[in-house]
Amino acid sequence: MSRKKASNQDSLLSHPIRTRVTEATFKKLEKLQSESDCQSVGEVARKILSGEKLNLFYRDISLNAPMEEMALIRKELKAIGININQQTKHFHTSKSDAERAFYVNRTAALYQRTEAKVDRLLMIISQLAQKWLPRS
Repeated sequence: MSRKKASNQDSLLSHPIRTRVTEATFKKLEKLQSESDCQSVGEVARKILSGEKLNLFYRDISLNAPMEEMALIRKELKAIGININQQTKHFHTSKSDAERAFYVNRTAALYQRTEAKVDRLLMIISQLAQKWLPRS
């Protein structure tokens, strides 16, 4: 069974063009390819030759530390949340008031730990907002 023909024959890449470039030019094309949404160096060259828009993406290195810290806080908050869920389950399955008081105190301590983490998270977010969001 043969393959269906494309509906728009004009948009097919049917004419190969071979060219050689210097090492420096190839490195520039590779750099553009790594920073853009293009999948290959050939696609970068096609976009440049046809005058199409080349979308480049830049990564701000100054965000690495805050992003790592926020990821760590997220991980810690998730672990604390799991512990709170376990304490709540033990609270509901406990039979005596002494056991329930014990689990209430442990859960309260876990909530206090979350408060400090959330405060730190909000401080980081406000610093990022001051840096990146326009002031009105």
